[in-house]
Amino acid sequence: MKAAHWTLMVVVLMGLSGCGGDSNFSDLDAYMDEVRLRPPGKIEPTPTFRSYQAFTYNAASLRSPFLPPARVDLAGRQHGSRDVKPDLNRVKQFLEGFNIEQFEMVGTISNATGSFALLRGAGGVHRLKVGDYLGRNDGRIVAISGSQVDVVEIVPDGEGTWLERPRTIPLKEHQ
Repeated sequence: MKAAHWTLMVVVLMGLSGCGGDSNFSDLDAYMDEVRLRPPGKIEPTPTFRSYQAFTYNAASLRSPFLPPARVDLAGRQHGSRDVKPDLNRVKQFLEGFNIEQFEMVGTISNATGSFALLRGAGGVHRLKVGDYLGRNDGRIVAISGSQVDVVEIVPDGEGTWLERPRTIPLKEHQ
């Protein structure tokens, strides 16, 4: 075992003896002298960036271009009534500032005060009861069932009068 230690020590000392001695760095010294003699380079100035210009999307209230255009049947078209008109003196509710198409029914809830529909849209889930308004066309909730919410909107008929248009928001079932 002692002979193995001596052999290992001799091999290590021979390896270390190769690290010393004459150091010839003439090629490295020549390269460094060449680099030092070069004229100093110019640093380019930092580029200037144009400020961000905000863009406001104004077509959110228009019909989606991906939906087929609505068919208009002029002969069978309903005509409005002078008795039907929106109440302009009524204070608007929060959800009347959004398109009714963006709402989806996600459930119902009931307690001692009554039955409520849960509608998702306008940045959250909202609890609504019969008589509440939503959508931009004076949409009033007239019925709530377990599978849908019935809304009646008041829309202009194009001839200076108003008509009531029923609309249904079905329950969105998650699969």
